[in-house]
Amino acid sequence: MIYMKQSRQENIIYLIVWGMLFAVPLLSCYVRMLADSEAAFQWYEVLFVWRHFSIYLFLFVVHNFLLAPLLIHNRRRVLYFTIVAIVVALFAVYQYNTKPKMKLHEPERHEMRDVMRGEHWKGPRNHGFRRPPLVNERNIMSMTVVILMFGANLGVKEFIRSRDDRRRLAELERQNLEHQLAYLRYQISPHFFMNTLNNIHALIDIDPEKAQETIVELSKMMRYVLYDADKERVALNKELNFIETYIKLMRLRYTDKVRISLTLPADVPDRQLPPLMLISFVENAFKHGVSYQHDSFIEVSMTVADNKFTFRCRNSKAKTPSQEKGGVGLANVRQRLNLLYGDRYSLRINEGANDYSVELNIPLS
Repeated sequence: MIYMKQSRQENIIYLIVWGMLFAVPLLSCYVRMLADSEAAFQWYEVLFVWRHFSIYLFLFVVHNFLLAPLLIHNRRRVLYFTIVAIVVALFAVYQYNTKPKMKLHEPERHEMRDVMRGEHWKGPRNHGFRRPPLVNERNIMSMTVVILMFGANLGVKEFIRSRDDRRRLAELERQNLEHQLAYLRYQISPHFFMNTLNNIHALIDIDPEKAQETIVELSKMMRYVLYDADKERVALNKELNFIETYIKLMRLRYTDKVRISLTLPADVPDRQLPPLMLISFVENAFKHGVSYQHDSFIEVSMTVADNKFTFRCRNSKAKTPSQEKGGVGLANVRQRLNLLYGDRYSLRINEGANDYSVELNIPLS
């Protein structure tokens, strides 16, 4: 479909160029009539120029539809240049045979008259008219125009083809990006719900009411994952609400020995970011930063300034981190960030003796 669209655009370019060329003699006659009120419009002059232009147009059509594809699409260079050389040579011969004959000089006319009278003349036999030499200025200029015309035709075709290829490549990259992002999202969701269901299971015997609250919160998150997480971008406030609900749910699982803090921007702008981008960092903080024997902490903060979103997560390091399996890991998070932002994001991860911190900066759309 793209190729057909580009092909129509290419034809429009040629129609405009050739239309302008064929309009030149008409404009020339009108300009002359405006400059000289006694001048008359001479159709024979216009037809004379159009006849010569028609020869170049015929060569252009042959090159555009028959010869140029040999080089642009099939890459048959030897065949292309061989045929072009033959076409240019035939054009030169045609130009030579159709040129008007040159008149002889006056002395040559007298010599011809003597011959016609039967008088002996030892010089070369001349006629009243003779053709110009095969290689002359007019022939060279005509062949140069043909070669430049072929080159311009190749240039336009190569430009259209390159742009066409770039668009197809961009479309393939976009589709590949969507497939990879969908795969990454499907990796995130099962692990997240596995941990959440484990939390509910732990709360059922300890505090049934809190377990019911957890189910309500879980339904909110499931609604977000089912109806929003399959999009390329979601509203920033929805993603922040998702993180807030997750942390609220996780608070139900731990005692006061785990200090959990969440700082959200007071005013959330109407901006968008990829869904489920931050949950992996928060999950890892709970999985590796919480200890049941010692005091531990998790600090999450998010700020927005100058269309840039900053996420910070800092947690303590447990002596014996959780052995829970799952999670997409930092490698997949980095892959997703690279696919979406290229070099327009920054991710700094610092691991100290007693704590672990993450800072992510991404532009908001």
